[in-house]
Amino acid sequence: MRFRVVSYNIHRAVGVDRRFRPARIVEVLAHHDADIVLLQEVDEGVPRSRELDLARELASALGYPEIAIGHNVSLRKGRYGNATLSRFPIERERNIDLTVGSRKRRGCQHTTLKLETSHRQAHTLEVFNLHLGLSAREREQQIGMLLCSDEFAQLPSTVSCMVGGDFNDWRSLLRPIFTEVLDFACATDHGARPPRAIRTYPSFSPTGGLDRIYYRGPLNVVSSRRCRLKVSRVASDHLPVIVDLELRGGGLR
Repeated sequence: MRFRVVSYNIHRAVGVDRRFRPARIVEVLAHHDADIVLLQEVDEGVPRSRELDLARELASALGYPEIAIGHNVSLRKGRYGNATLSRFPIERERNIDLTVGSRKRRGCQHTTLKLETSHRQAHTLEVFNLHLGLSAREREQQIGMLLCSDEFAQLPSTVSCMVGGDFNDWRSLLRPIFTEVLDFACATDHGARPPRAIRTYPSFSPTGGLDRIYYRGPLNVVSSRRCRLKVSRVASDHLPVIVDLELRGGGLR
């Protein structure tokens, strides 16, 4: 079984031209037609985005039947955070608080998805959609908080699992934690040695690989890339990453 995942910091659908244009985000996502979409910086009820519930607007426009929203930051009016759109049933969801001290509120949205293969066998996929802080020390603490959460700590290493989103990890300091300690692989690395992250930021001339997807369990990467649509260079300050994954038969349950 193959499925596609996109991770995209949509910057509240405000492009690098400072215009609120959710139709551009819809165009980018519709082109890639992913089964699972991990979004960051998604507004709800905020004046700058016409007080729309952006996650639900995007899900409706793109035809996603399942949606989970994890709000992290409350504003004077409205709030924003992460959202997961899925063609697969969402069996459970919870927003994990990753806020460090008095720093800006951050979070990781956990969803458990139920995949059904062509042989009508059920398979569980655990998905963690996060947006980490701006300092290296803060990000390290946030990953520690994630690992100690019930949702992550209780998962056997053999279970299909993805951790994706905006890591803000310019120097790939978190990669060894995932790949050497936690036995994840990075789906959004180039094949070079040493591996390099696919560059996604800033969208108009990418120099940093901030948007990543790590995975473990009975999954193989078929392909990974960043979006190359012209509209994506202005739709947000990040480019989305697109990963095609294959579920190995031995992981079915």
